[in-house]
Amino acid sequence: MASMVSMTSLSIKAFQKQPKLSNDSILVYAVSKGDKSPSLLGAALADSNLSSVNLKALQVTGSAESTTRISTPLCAVGLVGVSDVIDSTAKAREIGGAIGRAFNDHKNLVIDIPLINKEIALALLEGVFLVQYEYDRFRSTDKKVLVLKQVQLVSEFAFSKAEIDRIQIISEVLNATRDLVNAPANILYPSKMAEIVRSQGNIPEVKVEIWDEKKLLKEKCHGILAVGQGSVRPPRLVKITYSPAKAKAHLALVGKGITFDTGGISLKPATGILGMKYDMAGAATVAQAAFAIARLKLPIHVTAYMCIAENMPSGSATRPNDVVTFRNGKSVEVTNTDAEGRLVLADGLILASESKPDLIVDVATLTGAARVALGNRYTGLMGDDKSVSLVKEAAKASGELVWHMPLPEELLDLIKSDIADLMNSRVGNPSGGMLVGGLFLREFVGAKAKSKERLNWAHLDFATAANNDLAPYGYTVKGATGSMVRTLISLAEQLTTQKKK
Repeated sequence: MASMVSMTSLSIKAFQKQPKLSNDSILVYAVSKGDKSPSLLGAALADSNLSSVNLKALQVTGSAESTTRISTPLCAVGLVGVSDVIDSTAKAREIGGAIGRAFNDHKNLVIDIPLINKEIALALLEGVFLVQYEYDRFRSTDKKVLVLKQVQLVSEFAFSKAEIDRIQIISEVLNATRDLVNAPANILYPSKMAEIVRSQGNIPEVKVEIWDEKKLLKEKCHGILAVGQGSVRPPRLVKITYSPAKAKAHLALVGKGITFDTGGISLKPATGILGMKYDMAGAATVAQAAFAIARLKLPIHVTAYMCIAENMPSGSATRPNDVVTFRNGKSVEVTNTDAEGRLVLADGLILASESKPDLIVDVATLTGAARVALGNRYTGLMGDDKSVSLVKEAAKASGELVWHMPLPEELLDLIKSDIADLMNSRVGNPSGGMLVGGLFLREFVGAKAKSKERLNWAHLDFATAANNDLAPYGYTVKGATGSMVRTLISLAEQLTTQKKK
């Protein structure tokens, strides 16, 4: 399950002047839209090889992320549209992604475009790295080999080893996430996913535990068991713990890991069942984020819970109107076996709450309603005001798109059961589907020590952004995207700088 394109052989170097170019190099310059016509920017203006180039004739527009390739006597030249000044890390990352996708068929990529500060330069490099990925494990032909070996940035800024290492680590864990999410369900099932993650967890100060069905029963994780009992492949819970000596905070992460979701007895239609191998993206995300945090040696205690099951219909499957009683004593009437993600996450949230962390974040491809409400690129964000603010700030730093959604108290009445504490879905009532999912999960977030107030908690519903079934754009590849991994890493970095209250 290693990434189809390894990042370990791709290096970064920075130069104040253009390095010596060779036949296997491509030199990338920037083009702006201009007031009336496109124009070259920065060092490109002084390049004599481009003095006679007619940009309009080549249909160069300068629009952001547009790319054009030109042959010159010295080497290949790539032009990337930047529209105007690259004035944000988000824009720089997107343009870096466009460069990395368009020009990675040369061994040496030399980028010489105007960058106004070090943060923007690092974001551009990150964008280049994030798109060096191709999942072609099952192709018998046309397998792609990473030609690109080196990225050279012409810049006045000096980069530390730690800054370069961060880019490489993030790229590697993002590709590991994509590999897990892209894998078909006959290859990646609960026990296999657990073993793969355990094999990846050989990192200092990291411990990986796997709970099988017997341990899950002993620990009263009845939500995961209820969802997984219809499959011949039993469920698992994976607990990842990173415990550095001088941790400044404790972050708990909970991920939905449905390796395939048929809907169970409440069987999905054919059009809805396709693509349900992606339903374990939340679990993959929290695992790889935890590994990245550990590899970056951040001074924060992280506990990640992967709640893994395969939701299948069979004679042993959970039926509509069955009642599940959870570890914390709450009971749930299962009215819709296709609303299974919230059942497995409930177990994870209960376990996470017991250690009283400073913040709990759960990540899940939870509802189709998220796509209806937010389209293809935004992730729905819910939770208490403080936690939402923290996650929004982390997402902004990462350039990932989140949208704060409410948790209307009146919608909680929709999931009150006549025979149990809650029901997992109000079948036939489409009102606020994403919000109802969030309200259900909130009921399983525990209280702070010696208080009735709930622990700080945020919920990320990325049924939209976890998989891109359209064309690649910016630094987002086709297929599994690795969305929210970088936001969780940024969140951990943010928590290490805050004083505990």
